[in-house]
Formats: sequence, structure tokens, C-alpha cells
Amino acid sequence: MAEGARYCFIVRWLDPTSALIWKYQFFYNTADSSIEMYDIKNQKIFLKRVSHPEIRLEHLYIGGTFVLYSRQLVVEDYGDDFTRKELSNLQETTIAVIKPDAIDNVGKIIDIIYSNGFLVKQMRMCKLSSQQAAQFYKAHAGKHFFGHITSHMSSGPCVALELVAEDAISKWRLLLGPTDSVEAKVKAPSSIRAEFGSDETRNACHGSDSPSAAKQESDFFFKDKSLGFCAKLKHCTLCLIKPHAVFDGNRLLSRFTKANLDAGTTGFAGIIIDAILKRFVITAMELVTFGRPSALDFYELYNGVCSDYHVSILAFDLMTSASFCMQAMAQELSVGPFIAMEVCYESGDDNPVNDFRDFCGPPDAAMCKALRPSTLRAQYGINKVKNAIHCTDLPEDGVTECTYVFTHKFNPTQEATVYKNHNLR
Repeated sequence: MAEGARYCFIVRWLDPTSALIWKYQFFYNTADSSIEMYDIKNQKIFLKRVSHPEIRLEHLYIGGTFVLYSRQLVVEDYGDDFTRKELSNLQETTIAVIKPDAIDNVGKIIDIIYSNGFLVKQMRMCKLSSQQAAQFYKAHAGKHFFGHITSHMSSGPCVALELVAEDAISKWRLLLGPTDSVEAKVKAPSSIRAEFGSDETRNACHGSDSPSAAKQESDFFFKDKSLGFCAKLKHCTLCLIKPHAVFDGNRLLSRFTKANLDAGTTGFAGIIIDAILKRFVITAMELVTFGRPSALDFYELYNGVCSDYHVSILAFDLMTSASFCMQAMAQELSVGPFIAMEVCYESGDDNPVNDFRDFCGPPDAAMCKALRPSTLRAQYGINKVKNAIHCTDLPEDGVTECTYVFTHKFNPTQEATVYKNHNLR
């Protein structure tokens, strides 16, 4: 990465009122973390150069989303040859798949992913059929192990992730270790397959072996969101790991201190997932991005329910009413990607909403630290809005919230991503 460089990207914004997509040139200056925007349609400056340290270069990758002054922007492409040449290798993508034999360790593996500097671009849990597993491994058709790997891959849920990093493919494969977990325990004892795998088939994780394979595997898992749909949508509760607990996940977790936590330097999604799995079962998981309208729509259930409190948003201190409380929560949920999970009891027969709500703790993270220090919000939350976790409040709302997220009833954001039913400015 060049010092003092000015990088250019093409970004788009879906105007929720007019349903029009606007395109801009977005400039990022590394010398002072300042940004600029130019309106492509009207050929004029849209935003003069201004310092904005909250936006970092590592988050400006193709397909990435970020929020700027309440507008959710999607990075569509590099804006010039210099940016493409400088950043394309630094923002390589690869596909990681956490296999069924390692699904109980999904939190630990996600923690390793973030701790090693990867950004997660996409993620979803799915349960492949035998035919879908055979399609995924079609490059190995006819080999002696083909039946074993397809049978194992369809034996339970898996989690697919699209990762972004410099030389992501080789970096992820190095973390994985040798294909055979028995060999990995000898040659690479600290590798993922050595720690979580058991043999050549049950070897914890898969990794793309080339850029073309990564593209094919990305299309396989993420083009059709109904592939291997595994949400139960009954006897469930919804858990959202909020953006502030995910957004800076590429920071090394071993460096976290209480000062980091209080300052909002967060990124502990894997740790939270691992804690949940010690008491519950996760039956669906997806990395989701809401636009502000979708976030407000999601929180409509809580309109008039949220109590008054003091919260800081965008550097303005507001004595909030219930309405402002909902606005604040919607603002936090729409600033970046969050991890959505359908959580159930292992038996799958009882409603877990009340038990899981107690496990998360009261909404006010500061109160949690004093009264319920072992709860998730006490350990990873900051205040009432940035409280690390959203969980369903009422037993009758668990299915409703899970259905909203996992059947993608927030389509406006997705439609903007794939250009359906919108006019392009």
C-alpha cells in the first residue's frame, strides 16, 4: 500500500425513498484518512474532502458496505487503474467452509479467522443434500475418496465464509495445515486441522485452492440464498451480534484490554458464538447488512416499548424518548454487517426465548457489568445501544424475528446489490 496515496472506488447508494440507485466516485486519502465523493450522474462534487477516521481502507473492498452520514454505501468496483493495481492483491478473496465435524467449534474457528486479520465478506450456514455436496466437490468426481467427502459434507450443517485478506488463498490454506488431520498434528500442530480435525475426510475446514475455484465456490454458496436452507423457524429465538462487536473483528483479540472495550475497540464475534454454543444450539447463521429502513422495520416491534435513557449518537448527546431509542438502535444495526443466528435448545422442543434473554442479560450493558457480570452484554457491551447482542424479547416473537431475517424480508438492500427492480441513475 502506497503512503500518501489517493485511492478511488465506485460506490452506489440506494435511495430508500425514490428506489433509485446513485453512483459516486469515492476517494480515500491514506495520509490523513480523509474522504471525498463525486456524483457521477450530475458530474459535480458531492462531498468535499473531510477527515473521517471511522472509515478505514481495509473495509473498502469490492462488495463491502459501510455507512457514511446515514447512507449505506456499497463498494462496486475500483475507480481507476492505480487503485486496482495497488489493492487487488491486498484484497484477494477465498472461500472457507467449516465442515459438519467442526460445527461445534464454529465460534473458535471464526475467532481464529478474525484474529489472523481476515475480513468476512459473506457468511451463511447451510445443510447440503447429497446432490449439492456432489456438485460442490465435482472436481473430485471419480476419485476414490469422492463418496466419503460428499457423504460427510451432507451429514450435517456447515458454515461457508468468503474471506478477504492479502494473499487470502495461501494465507487461509497455511492456517488450515495439511489435508490429513493426522499428518497436520505432526507437521503443523498449531493448524486448524490439527486442532479440530480427526482424519483426511473429517478435517474441520475446506479452503479454495485458486482464484477461479474461489469464484466458483462463492457463486455456489452465496448466489442462491435458498441453497441448503436450514433455519427451523419454530421453537427458536433470534440473536444478532451487533456491528460494533463484528466491525473491527480483524483486530487481534489477544490485544484486547478493558480500555479497548470501553473505547469501543471491539471484534469478538467468535468468542460470543462459542459461549452461546456451550448452552444452546445454533440452527441458522448468516452475515447480514441492513439499510436504515430495514433496521427501522425490524425494530418496529419495539416501538413504544424501549425505555428512556441517555445515549451518544454521532457525537450528539440526546435525552431520548422511546422513539429516539428505536432510532438509535436502528442506527447502530445499519452501520455495518452483523451476524444473525437462530438459537434453539438441543432438544428442539421448547421455546428458548426467556432463557436466552437471561443469558444475554439486561439491555443496559453498564447495568449488566454491575448486576450480571457473567452475561454476554456485561462482558462485550458498551451501553444500551452498543450492547453487543440483540435477542428476542417475547416468546411469541422468536419465530417472527427469525423469519424476517432468514427468509430475507429486508429485500430492498439485497435488490440494490443485484440491481433488481430499480432504476439506475
